[in-house]
Amino acid sequence: MADHTSRSKVRIAVFSGPTATIQNSEPLVTSNKAREKYGLPLRNQPDGAPPRFDILRAQRLAAPVTVYVEQFSAHPLERDAAELYGPPDGYLDAAGVFHNQRTSRDDKPVYEVTLKPEDGLYPLPYMARQANGQPWETDGTEKNATAEFCRVPFFPDGSRLFEEIDRFGISDEGVGCLLTGKADFDFYRALPSGGYARGRSAGERTDIGAGDIAPEIRGTDFFPYRPGYLRKEPPMAALARVTNVVQQAMRSGQYQGGIWLEGSPFVEETIYWLNLLIDTHVPLVGNSSQRPHGAIGNDGDRNIVDAVDYIASRIWADETGRDCIGAVAILDEQIFTARDVQKADARPGGYIATGGHGGIIGRMGHPGLPQFSFKTVKRHTHTSLLNTTRLPSEVQGSSVQGPTIKTINVAIKDTEGNLLFTAIPKVTISKHARYLPEDTTGNADEEVDILARIEKNLRAAPLAGFVAEGSAPFGAMSNSVDAALKRATFSGMPVVKVGRGNASGFVDPQRDPLAIAGNNLTATKARLLLMACLMKFGCLPPAANPAKPSATETDATKALLKKYQKIFDTH
Repeated sequence: MADHTSRSKVRIAVFSGPTATIQNSEPLVTSNKAREKYGLPLRNQPDGAPPRFDILRAQRLAAPVTVYVEQFSAHPLERDAAELYGPPDGYLDAAGVFHNQRTSRDDKPVYEVTLKPEDGLYPLPYMARQANGQPWETDGTEKNATAEFCRVPFFPDGSRLFEEIDRFGISDEGVGCLLTGKADFDFYRALPSGGYARGRSAGERTDIGAGDIAPEIRGTDFFPYRPGYLRKEPPMAALARVTNVVQQAMRSGQYQGGIWLEGSPFVEETIYWLNLLIDTHVPLVGNSSQRPHGAIGNDGDRNIVDAVDYIASRIWADETGRDCIGAVAILDEQIFTARDVQKADARPGGYIATGGHGGIIGRMGHPGLPQFSFKTVKRHTHTSLLNTTRLPSEVQGSSVQGPTIKTINVAIKDTEGNLLFTAIPKVTISKHARYLPEDTTGNADEEVDILARIEKNLRAAPLAGFVAEGSAPFGAMSNSVDAALKRATFSGMPVVKVGRGNASGFVDPQRDPLAIAGNNLTATKARLLLMACLMKFGCLPPAANPAKPSATETDATKALLKKYQKIFDTH
C-alpha cells in the first residue's frame, strides 16, 4: 500500500500484469566483495581480468553507519568552481582518522554523513550466496535448474519498482521522488509476473488484498518468463480476473487514474481490452519496457513517470471532468490510443501506431507539459457499449445437442456484476496466404483445421468466432477458407475480416455481407473486440444445416451481424 498520503496529490491504482519486463530485475549476482570474503573465485571479465567495479544493487541498511564522502567527487568539474562551495565537514588524515580541522597538506576534505535504515534503499554490493556456499551467477542455482531451484526475478507487485524509481530516479532539475512527489499509489496484483512460492502473511504484503497469500504456483497465480524455459502464459479465462480486479478498483471512486504494467509484446492487447470493458471516467494508462528495470538504457522507469504526469495533468478531461480519450499506452514519450498501439521491434522506440490513421495522439513532456495533437472519435471506457456495466447477465451460445446445433444460455456476469471466468469467448485467428494447397472450386472440406475448430467450439465453447486475416486491406481469403468460415457463421460463430499485417486501409462491409468488416484493426485487436461483442450479443442464430442455410436463416444472421458491425465501426 502507499506509504505517503496527501490531500493535494492524485491517487492512482497500479495493476501488475504478466511477463512484465517493466517489473523485472536483472539477475542478482554475488559480488566480488562477497567472493573475496568467503574465499570464492572472483567473477572475471571475458579477458580473464577482474572487473573494475562491483555491481551495486538496491538494498536496505540494517543499522545506521557513518561514512565520509570525498569533497568534489560528485563531478569532475566541481573542484574547478571550488570558490563557490562552502567548507567541508572536516578532514581525514592518512590513517583515516577524522579531524574537524586540517592537520597536514595530505588530509582529505570530506563530508560526514550518517546513513540510516529509514533513509530507504542504498546501492550496495550483493553479498548473498547459495545455501551450498557457492556464488549466485544467474537466477537459478545452476544452468537449466528446475523451477524449485530458481529465484523469480520479477517483482510481485509494483511497490518495490516504484520505491526504486523514487529513490534513484533523477529529474531534469536534479531532484528525486518523481512518483510520490506527485501521487499516492495502491498496488494490485491483477495477474502478476512474480509470486510467493512459499506464501505471504497479510502483514508482509504491499499490495491491496485481504488476508494471507497461500503458496503460489508458477503459471497459475503468477506468470514470469525467466528463465525462458520456464515461461508461463496466462490462459484465456485470466481476462475475467484482469477485468474484475481493474473494474472493482476503478469503481471504488478512490482513484484519479490507473496504470497497467505488462510485457511489451502484449500490453497492446490488455490495454485495448480494458478500454472496451472497464467503465470508468478516469484514464487508464498502459506501460511496458523493452529492457529490464535496472538495466542500462532502461525505458520502463521513464514510461511510468510519464504515466503519472499524464494522469496528474488532466489534459484527458472534458468540460465535465470525464476522460474523453480512453485508455492509452504511454511509451517513449508518446501517447498512443489503446486501439492502435503495437510493438514492432524489441528496442526502446519500437512501438508504432497501426491502421494508418492516427494512433499517436500526443506527446509527453521533455520539454514542456503533456500535449495532445489529436483526440480519438472511438468509443471507450465509460462510453463503450461493451463495458461491464452494459454487458448483459447472460446471452445465447451455440452448442451441439444431439444431431443438431441449438442455442443455450451462457452466463456472463454474476449477481455482483463480476465477469465470469467461463464467459470469455474463444476466438481463433485464421491467416490467409496465396499458393496454399486448396481446392479452387471452394470446397470447405479442404479446410480441416477450421472445420475441426468449429466442431470443438460446438462441444466446448458456446461463445466462439473467427478472425480472418486476408489480403491487405480488404481481408479477402481463399475460396475454400471462405466456404469453411461461412459454415462457422451458420454454426453461430461470427467471422471478422481484416487486412494482413498492419494494413492502412479499411475493410469494406459491402464485400462480404456474411462477415463483419474489421475496419482498420489488426487481427489481434479485432479478436479482442469480437470476444467482447460475443459477450454483448451472444452467438449468431445457428442454421439447421450450416452447409446449406435457408433464406430466412440467412436474413436472421445478417440482421444480428449489423449490430456487430456497428460496434466495429465505433470502437
